[in-house]
Amino acid sequence: MEENAKSNNGDEQQDGKQKNNRRKQQYQTADCAYYGLLKEFAHENRRNPTKEESILWAFLQHRQLGVRFRRQHIIGQFIVDFCCLSVKLVIEVDGGYHQLPGQQFSDEERATWLQSQGFTVIRFTNDQILSDPDAVARAIQKEVEVLQNARGEDS
Repeated sequence: MEENAKSNNGDEQQDGKQKNNRRKQQYQTADCAYYGLLKEFAHENRRNPTKEESILWAFLQHRQLGVRFRRQHIIGQFIVDFCCLSVKLVIEVDGGYHQLPGQQFSDEERATWLQSQGFTVIRFTNDQILSDPDAVARAIQKEVEVLQNARGEDS
């Protein structure tokens, strides 16, 4: 028998003892070709959030929904405003420039790509966040619950 035989579950066996080599599940969502530049932009965006992003982050950051959100997270070649990887939910905050025709097309392409990667994308305007943050929070809570139920998780 080999001294370092592999068991069926990928753990090494040494002298009859199991050594667990499995690592925690990690999410690799960044496109390597752009990662350095995107990382700089994401860091800058985290340091200088909009007022509306700050309001929403104050709600999301303390796991009030029972899941962890990241802000200004890199997925592929994009930086999303907020992301919950465990349920694959992306939340985008749309300022006034998102109403420009070219930006609307870009936002649609981005959402289509994210959806092709298994993410659900929901968008809120700055006005929605400022005028009724509780309604925005309820909408996010509902979406998280729907996605958890779809994945068979507890809500």
